[in-house]
Amino acid sequence: MAETLLLVDDDADVVRAVGDYFERLGYEVAREDTGEGGVATFQRLRPDVVILDLHLPDVGGLEVLERLRPQGAAVILLTGQGDIETAVRAMQLGAEHFLTKPVDMTHLAAATARVAEKVRLGRQNALLRARDHEGEGLDSLGVSPVMRELARQIELLAASDRSTVLLAGESGTGKGWAARVVHHLSPRASGPFVEVNCGGLSATFLDSELFGHEKGAYTDAKERKQGLFELADGGTIFLDEIGELAPELQPKLLKVLDSKTFRRLGGTREMTVNVRLIAATNRDLVGDVQAGRFREDLYYRLSVMPLRLLPVRERSREDRLALLTRILQDLGPQMPGCPSACSAEALDRLLSAPWPGNVREMRNVLERGMILARGAPHIGVEHLPADLRKGGGGGDRRHTALTLADVERQQIERALKFHGGNRTRAAQELGISRATLINKIKAYALDL
Repeated sequence: MAETLLLVDDDADVVRAVGDYFERLGYEVAREDTGEGGVATFQRLRPDVVILDLHLPDVGGLEVLERLRPQGAAVILLTGQGDIETAVRAMQLGAEHFLTKPVDMTHLAAATARVAEKVRLGRQNALLRARDHEGEGLDSLGVSPVMRELARQIELLAASDRSTVLLAGESGTGKGWAARVVHHLSPRASGPFVEVNCGGLSATFLDSELFGHEKGAYTDAKERKQGLFELADGGTIFLDEIGELAPELQPKLLKVLDSKTFRRLGGTREMTVNVRLIAATNRDLVGDVQAGRFREDLYYRLSVMPLRLLPVRERSREDRLALLTRILQDLGPQMPGCPSACSAEALDRLLSAPWPGNVREMRNVLERGMILARGAPHIGVEHLPADLRKGGGGGDRRHTALTLADVERQQIERALKFHGGNRTRAAQELGISRATLINKIKAYALDL
């Protein structure tokens, strides 16, 4: 992907010469001739590097620099005057370089390349830190080819942080969890994650929630209010139940996706935000489009790369085991004194259950079991709901009684032995990261 560059200078000759030069070098170049225009374009495009003139017709370059730096801009400042005091001030405000006009183009290109490389490395490091934090979440999807492909697609979408994401699937399949993983694995991980449910809210109230309102916009609007899109600036907004979005709000959402701009309810000023949108639905949006309930252009704008979360009943036994493991690990620290392991028979019942309520139902059952088993070494069949206690669970009675940890340990041992101790290939087979595998080898004291 080509580096992106924003030129902010009111000298048309400079903008044309510098812009054309960098385009020949392979950069994608945006141009602005005012400070306010430069700030708005940066917020909309988030370029890798900004080349900013010190003297602009509306606001000074130092003021623009001061406004851009908190938003993560990497700025090279240009001036027609070699003022040491100004240069010192610019560096204090976070400028990467301070160059005097007429600038040597080779020198400017080299400085820009260094800054672009610094930005790229910084984003990669942020992504790696996020993966260290959230990587185990993807491991919990399971080891089947279907789930490995889903994990791969989530990582690809996370890295493409300007693309919208549409998560589809039944209620309770983990769409909210997937949205948070995409955010935490993306370069936006340090920004806000804002979640809103589009169902059950009136169009006016949801308009106010999403886009804010001005004082007096409606009867109860006693003062100005920021909307969730403003609060999510620089981060991610997650719109759950997007299929319930009122028809009158759909054009406004489409405009935000296309132009990054909107107006508060009752307002006249255009607001600009840099927000990544993740939407989720349990509805058939294609059917809603055909029935005229959902805008076709909005649907195609949302579904750049749609992901479907499988219901639990369609997941393999191994994938269910990975999901159970994650839920128990999540609940353990929240419930001291409660067991976070299952007896072999309870585990068999849990893995064989139909789970019509999907992940949400499974989590509730496990939380209830942990509460009832407080003080016991593990969750037993007697701690499960009645519909799971009765019947044989459909499991194979010839199996050896194993705990959840025993099953995981055996799978790791088998994979390592099959691959001759090669941890990278074993981790790939198991569908986990190499770092996670090493941690589990230490935890189980495996001598391989």
